Amino acid sequence: MKTVKLLLGLVLSATLFTSCVVDDVVIVDNNSPAITLNQLLNTYDLWYVDVNATQGYGEVPFMQIAFTLSFRNGTLWANNNLVGIGSQGNGYGIPIGYYNTIGMQLDVDHDIDGFDSFDVFQIDSNTIELYNPFTDTSYFLDGYQRSTFDYDFVFYDNIHYFLQEYEAWEKTYTSEFGALNDFDNENYLQFLSANNDSEFRSSQDANISNPNNIFWDFTGVYNVGDVPGTLYDKTLTLNYDFFSNEYFDLNVIDDGTIELLHADSGTIYEFRGRGYIEFLRTENAQGRMIEQKDTPKKRKQKTAKKDNPRENTRSKL
Repeated sequence: MKTVKLLLGLVLSATLFTSCVVDDVVIVDNNSPAITLNQLLNTYDLWYVDVNATQGYGEVPFMQIAFTLSFRNGTLWANNNLVGIGSQGNGYGIPIGYYNTIGMQLDVDHDIDGFDSFDVFQIDSNTIELYNPFTDTSYFLDGYQRSTFDYDFVFYDNIHYFLQEYEAWEKTYTSEFGALNDFDNENYLQFLSANNDSEFRSSQDANISNPNNIFWDFTGVYNVGDVPGTLYDKTLTLNYDFFSNEYFDLNVIDDGTIELLHADSGTIYEFRGRGYIEFLRTENAQGRMIEQKDTPKKRKQKTAKKDNPRENTRSKL
């Protein structure tokens, strides 16, 4: 059984913003008339942050968490969450700060991280490089229109992070068929991001209204795997500390419900997300959009990090 997450009916937003953008240098494209940096940024509705193409060993926090960025009349928007992607903010996500362009320089005033600045380089007709001279790191963004952007692909390609967007997952259904197994006793799951591994916790508590009051009985490391030949079919492995692994077929029913088919017993479970965490930069236990002192949720680069060949020209000014 497979349910495909449908993301249809995106509507153009009519909201007006006051622009504080200044442009005094043009970008030359051999195949089109010269345009300013601000015009280039507005050429596409969405800029997908290809985190695996990042060059350099540093990080810019708000860039590391965003799936897409949008530059809308001086306001910077981002899709930081997979829950609601394609519908939240008419597909743009949430406003996360303001931006200003000066020549080939992009200045950002992030709501939490404050000021940051990038040198912008046009790589091709729909790819730009944002070079951060303070961290010597380059992020590469690919431009798309909302009408043709594959939100489903982004969702399922990053489903690992989707599981982290709730404080807990509560078991709401267990099928009557299927052999008895130890997982029948597990009623809550929690998926965490820590260091280079993805940790999970499980609980045998029942009927807990506040996720903060759950007592976590077991811990371990989890992994979401792909099924060859399909984008939407996934597997979930729970590697319990000191216990054997549990294997499941993972199916997303909707933005707040997942289905787990236990491979060994054939039992089907449904879990409902509790305590949605909306990410601005980092989250706290209550899911409020404030700065967190601990390890933030962020997208991890799957490719090996390497030196950035881009020269920092600002340091020579």
